[in-house]
Amino acid sequence: MSISRRTGLVATKLGMSQVFDELGNVVPVTLLHVARNVVLRNKKVDTDGYDAVVIGYGRSKPNRVSKPVKGMFAKLQVEPTCAVKEFRVSADAFLEVGKELSVSHFVPGQFVDVMGTTIGKGFAGPMKRHNFSGLEASHGVSVSHRSHGSTGQRQDPGKVFKNKKMAGHMGNVKVSLQNLRVVDVDSELSVIALHGAVPGSKGSVVYIADAVKSLVLPHVPFPGAYLDAELSGKMGEI
Repeated sequence: MSISRRTGLVATKLGMSQVFDELGNVVPVTLLHVARNVVLRNKKVDTDGYDAVVIGYGRSKPNRVSKPVKGMFAKLQVEPTCAVKEFRVSADAFLEVGKELSVSHFVPGQFVDVMGTTIGKGFAGPMKRHNFSGLEASHGVSVSHRSHGSTGQRQDPGKVFKNKKMAGHMGNVKVSLQNLRVVDVDSELSVIALHGAVPGSKGSVVYIADAVKSLVLPHVPFPGAYLDAELSGKMGEI
């Protein structure tokens, strides 16, 4: 029995805040702004070798888009986006091309996986980068208190193996965090609040998808929540 898998959303990290739960406990949350997520394409096994949904995020200035890309968006009759991301989906989770997705695609209480790029720290020593303890403060050690010490072996093999923990570039790598709980979803502000920290700096782009190691709640909209349907529902309430 295959498990249905929906597409994810692209968002911008606003920063961290805190809320209070029903017991009065402080819950640290990360606020993510889900701006414009429009469906650009459905990739299928027959033509592309796998099933996926391509999502365009945000809006791009006309002078920042090349002619081939402009032609692609013109063919789709969609305004150019500033970022494109594809999400693997199941064969029953394809979406209508040209439709815009809402932040209500996710619901409070469900678990999601978040992918982002960590903050770059530049060149860092082993104590900051790998939490080394450093050398002793006495007993003949001078100048090199924060160094990593010996990294090689004897004459055999006579080299430093790859992936040895040493000083070097820290941060600015893609990281995935799994099983973050959705605390709240604000459809009016198009903001989603996740429990805990999310990789990346303020203003960075992150990708949100249903958690692969947790069951999707039964009341989650499938295959997705369209923005125009949500707006028409609000107009009907008025």
